Amino acid sequence: MKIPHTQLSDEALRAIIEEFVSREGSDYGPLEYTFQDKVGHVIKQLERGEVVITFDTASETCNLLSIL
Repeated sequence: MKIPHTQLSDEALRAIIEEFVSREGSDYGPLEYTFQDKVGHVIKQLERGEVVITFDTASETCNLLSIL
């Protein structure tokens, strides 16, 4: 199920994004990004509608999915 990021508290949204960023291992190429930079990138992607938050009721976990 999709969870609109605008319906989450700032604290809950940040916790979901930080958990996602801490477990993802993407290669960002020659540039190094800080943890906070990565969090900011995800926030911008959510605001642009490029990423959605999903909740799996079976595992009771959230994930972020690219919709592009």
